Amino acid sequence: MPQDDMLGATLATATQIVPEAPAAAAAADDRHLASQCASGDTAAFERVYRKHGDRMKSIAYNHLGNISDAEDAVQETFLKIHRAAGGYTGEASFSTWMYRILINTCYDALRRRQRHPEDQEEEGSFERSAPSVDDTKRIALRKILNALPEQRRTVFSLFEIEGLSHAEIAGVLGISEANSKWILFSTRKQLQELWKKR
Repeated sequence: MPQDDMLGATLATATQIVPEAPAAAAAADDRHLASQCASGDTAAFERVYRKHGDRMKSIAYNHLGNISDAEDAVQETFLKIHRAAGGYTGEASFSTWMYRILINTCYDALRRRQRHPEDQEEEGSFERSAPSVDDTKRIALRKILNALPEQRRTVFSLFEIEGLSHAEIAGVLGISEANSKWILFSTRKQLQELWKKR
């Protein structure tokens, strides 16, 4: 190939637009979604709810133990997202940022419960005429989990129940990935000991 043709091909290649990296594109999408939420775009909220609503309800239920409190926490979280979305910086993914708000909302609800235990009503997730063995075990496990400190309970439920990775949990809770792994390991050990004692 003559040098002029080679130089022309090299220049043409050098001036081509480099495609945006997937992570950068995702961050730009997250910032755009946050600005839509901040402006009150109902279509944006509907997209977020369709994509994340079920998982958010599940996370809230596993923290709060009943359906109505979980639904209230998710609703309150969406109000907080609307108010805070203008300040979203993109340091974490939009979903991680939302889950962090949800977890803090659940912690607030649990603290309110401790201050006003007389307001609490027992509510089961299912209505059955007689509890099965699985129901009895599930109730026992829930009581043991509820006795754990907030962070341990959160790491356990996000990893074991929701299937989040340690990297995602670290982002949600603002801890290191290694710390998330250590908390899960020690929580499993503690749960085994508490299960034997029940």
